[in-house]
Amino acid sequence: MPEPSSTPSSAQPYNISTIDLDDDRYEVKQSMIRNKYVVRDSAGDVALRGKQKLFKMKEEFPFVNGDGEDAFTVKAGGILDIAGNYAIIDAGTGEEVVVLDEDFSLFVENWTVRDPDSGAVLATIRSKNKLLAALRHLISVANLVPNKYEIFDAEGDHVGDIEGKFSLRDAYTVTIDDASEVPKEAVIATACVLDALENK
Repeated sequence: MPEPSSTPSSAQPYNISTIDLDDDRYEVKQSMIRNKYVVRDSAGDVALRGKQKLFKMKEEFPFVNGDGEDAFTVKAGGILDIAGNYAIIDAGTGEEVVVLDEDFSLFVENWTVRDPDSGAVLATIRSKNKLLAALRHLISVANLVPNKYEIFDAEGDHVGDIEGKFSLRDAYTVTIDDASEVPKEAVIATACVLDALENK
């Protein structure tokens, strides 16, 4: 009898109980208020709203669903984290769904989505343009140029993209393949968080 795989066979265990993101394309747009975001599905309906809580010792990004009900919170694992772990906490259960881990580097912007208990890799989000990623850390005006990211599953296969757009406020299109087992909620939350953190 074969040994069970350490890689989750389905993204279902990582779903968030308060929302149902079954679309394969979402628009993430920053509002006129810094680090406040609206996520719309392909029909243009609001799926999520999120904003960074100010004056917190630990960075915190609470999200609500389209009806304004608490959905989940992205919370930093350490005080004033510049790079490190961020947990996605289900508002319905109070449990950590996944952990977001930034690979802090001057020349690359990599985020890994992990199982909160085992640390197993569920997905990786990687900047497509290393030069732009470096410039965004060094020169603030470089943040006006939209960045682009690729989404990979646990096996390293390409399963989607996060495409930045030229806009007065940051806007991203998040696309995930229908057949992908990557947890969409985590990827969409990461798109908001990486925008806020990479533009510090």
